[in-house]
Amino acid sequence: MILFGKILKYTFLLLLLGITLGALVIGGTYLHFRNELPSIDNLREIQLQVPMRVFSRDNKLIAQYGEKRRDPVSYDEIPEDMVHAFLAAEDQNFFQHYGIDPAGLARAAVTLALTGKKRQGGSTITMQVARNYYLTRKRTFTRKIREIFLALHIEQELSKEEILELYLNKIYLGHRSYGIKAAAQVYYGKSLQDLTLAETAMIAGLPKAPSNYNPVTNPERALQRRNYVLQRMLALGYISKAQAEQASKEPVTARLHRAKVELQAPYLAEMVRERMVKKFGADAYTSGINVYTTVTAKLQEAANLGLRKALEDYDRRHGWRGAEKHFEPLPEESSALDQLLSETRPVQQLLPAIVTNIGEKDAEVYLGKGQTARIGWDGLSWARPYEDESHRGAKPKTAADILKKGDLIRIQEQQDKEGNSYWRLAQIPAVSGALVSLDPTNGAVNALVGGYDFYSSKFNRAIQARRQPGSGFKPVIYSAALEAGYTAASIINDAPVIMEANGDDDTWRPENYSGKFYGPTRLRWALTKSRNLVSIRLLRAMGISHALEHARRFGFDPDSLPHSLSLALGSGEVTPLQMARAYAVLANGGFLIEPWFIQRIERNGEVLFEADPLVVGCNQDTEEETRQPGEVVSCRAAPRTLSEENRYIMYSMMQDVINSGTGVRARVLKRNDLAGKTGTTNEQRDAWFTGYNQHIVTTVWTGFDDNSKLGKGEVGGRVALPAWIAFMKVALEDIPDEPPEMPSTLVTVRIDKNTGLQVSGNTADTMFEIFRPGNEPPVSEEEETTSRDPATNDG
Repeated sequence: MILFGKILKYTFLLLLLGITLGALVIGGTYLHFRNELPSIDNLREIQLQVPMRVFSRDNKLIAQYGEKRRDPVSYDEIPEDMVHAFLAAEDQNFFQHYGIDPAGLARAAVTLALTGKKRQGGSTITMQVARNYYLTRKRTFTRKIREIFLALHIEQELSKEEILELYLNKIYLGHRSYGIKAAAQVYYGKSLQDLTLAETAMIAGLPKAPSNYNPVTNPERALQRRNYVLQRMLALGYISKAQAEQASKEPVTARLHRAKVELQAPYLAEMVRERMVKKFGADAYTSGINVYTTVTAKLQEAANLGLRKALEDYDRRHGWRGAEKHFEPLPEESSALDQLLSETRPVQQLLPAIVTNIGEKDAEVYLGKGQTARIGWDGLSWARPYEDESHRGAKPKTAADILKKGDLIRIQEQQDKEGNSYWRLAQIPAVSGALVSLDPTNGAVNALVGGYDFYSSKFNRAIQARRQPGSGFKPVIYSAALEAGYTAASIINDAPVIMEANGDDDTWRPENYSGKFYGPTRLRWALTKSRNLVSIRLLRAMGISHALEHARRFGFDPDSLPHSLSLALGSGEVTPLQMARAYAVLANGGFLIEPWFIQRIERNGEVLFEADPLVVGCNQDTEEETRQPGEVVSCRAAPRTLSEENRYIMYSMMQDVINSGTGVRARVLKRNDLAGKTGTTNEQRDAWFTGYNQHIVTTVWTGFDDNSKLGKGEVGGRVALPAWIAFMKVALEDIPDEPPEMPSTLVTVRIDKNTGLQVSGNTADTMFEIFRPGNEPPVSEEEETTSRDPATNDG
């Protein structure tokens, strides 16, 4: 009995000594690592690497930039099934333990002792948070010790819900997705709330080994892992047996989804990306910036469709350029055809297809994945062969005149007049174009398209293509003439002009587009009909330097424009955005605005930037010099660069361009407030149309990137104007038809259309014209003689 007591005593002492030594070892280890442990305070304010997103004004996603796909959520936003699935898969005792799981660590130690390999880490969710946010993934004992101490420390500072939120937002889940919300989008294209139980369990099974259990790259192993998670949820009472059985029967439906872009505006998105990188550096891609632009979905979609159709129509007018490729011999197996098609991506709505059979008046094509289509004669008959920009070959008589078996072509779904769908042979347009629309009251970009397809060419023609505006520049010349004392009724002779430069054969012989000369012509009519020779003579009469300086009022740099008479024909190089800005001066009453496209920048709900544009009609009662410190200014006033009278007369003259001139096709919109101008350069290399009312201004440019000719008859009114009409038809739906009011400082006088002189009789050859007081033309000699003749004087 005494011996047993002594054994018990010494056993107790040894146990106490062991506990004391263990405590000393643990305490010493803690003291050793204490200074190396980071502050837990940072976890509450941690900045996760969240991609930059670009939105429209009406909150439609335009683009997402950033290598890591992450979209943090709060704990309250996480569905209960998702929480349960991760607890079942990773840490069933999470809400009970204090950061570490002794049983799990013991199992890991036993495995290490038996196998000599660290196959099990025994990590809790809290320990994974410690590792993911603060430590490396390298498996060492030192890291594990730090991990344990950090986990204990985290549990003291944060609630379980906060820890789980951090974990579910940080965890890597494969295919560059970090966090559960990103994984739901990447694998299923869904929000968390829309996931099924099977999909939830699939995501919860990924942290163990995202590459091994990935449902896209390894669906069989992913299925096994998913069903394991479901059984664990059943065992823990999170779901019923029926739910588990039903979810286990569901097939693997995961596939990769890009960020769900809701609005196609890639050229604008790239402009935003460049601006953000310049402002924030590389952090722009990871700091969770949300950029809200000025475009709206309605107008941007109209711009996309309008420009795309105009370019397709032009391209089809000029004939069929042939198949993109030809495969000989053509394999019979669909899998082999799929492989051939996999090398060619769709371009906009133009789908790649392989011709598999040719009929008399139709063709069978293979679209991929077992799908076939038939192109009837209504979709083939247009395809006369392309010869050059102005000529096509003979009309085809059979499908074999156009296609061969094995051709790789494009097809496009169309609708006939009755609304029935059919397939049409198509091709990617070789011609390019751009459309940009501004709000003239403040310069906000309403819509912007920089080409037919961004992914084929990232060159943004709306802001980067410097092209000759042709006759689209004439309004600047005519506005300068008004400032120089000319009127809309001034007569300029439309006659040949020959300019000798250096003698010999170095002469310049400009012509009107028609090749004809029309003699004395009023300025209003000359602008309406876009008479080149009148513009040249007008510029020579008022002086090139005067016109160049006047161009500054429209936002142009005089030094970048030609200092010669070719300026009258728009031989300078400008971008479509510059043209839209210039015409905005005519639209808004004579004020020069600055184009802008970023409305605001936010991060975590905090506004980092808010646009403060120049605004027309901004009333600032307090001058800057007398403004009190801290006083808020509601807006910045756009400077007036053109008189109200000049602007109104120009608006009136450019309304005639649409009513009876080169832009007459725009009358289809049935508006009274529209004004604009076509533009076509020498040899039809550039075709423009810029038109506006007081609320919107839109420019369309079309041409070839290599400056090739567009072809005979391909002028601004035929190539560019249709895109403008298609866009403006949508844009004007909510805009009232309100022509500008004539300023009270102007007067109207009846004139003779042929002479521009004042008359009193109302005949077919007379009209009312607008003048500044004192600028009215003299009374015609015939009218003056008649008024002095006693025989005709009733008084």
